[in-house]
Amino acid sequence: MIIKEKNYGKKGKKNKKSYPAFTFVETLAVLAITAALTAGCTISVAKLISNAKKTSAKNQIEQYSAALQTYFLDCGRFPTTEQGLAALWEKPVLYPVPEDWDGPYLERRPAKDPWGTDFEYLSAESSVMPAEVPANLPYVLICYGADKEKGGKANGADIVSWE
Repeated sequence: MIIKEKNYGKKGKKNKKSYPAFTFVETLAVLAITAALTAGCTISVAKLISNAKKTSAKNQIEQYSAALQTYFLDCGRFPTTEQGLAALWEKPVLYPVPEDWDGPYLERRPAKDPWGTDFEYLSAESSVMPAEVPANLPYVLICYGADKEKGGKANGADIVSWE
């Protein structure tokens, strides 16, 4: 029996190798699925970031409330609205200047909220409290949320010390 060998590559013949490949439609399908998954992940991450900012604002309000209670124990009164949260970091120079101030009552200067605005501090003794505030609270702390305006819903909802 005689076996003939095929010599591809000699005398002008080309090697015939077949490589598997994706078609254009398959490539588009993969890109569409990837885009859909990326969009879903982006939305999920945005919700997580939004919830993290709300939680951070609530924690900051609780931290300021604890510091205000310590200030009250030392000074016998809460800072006035004009003295603000800065009174927790350095001794107020505005009337009434507390003689028994023993601060600072925070580890660092009062910071802005997670959306970059200042917390609003109102003292009942020197300010008119908003109508929605329960009676007899000595002070309130308000963070206006993502919309940075009073009121709002969802991400723009206010975060307050009395709730």
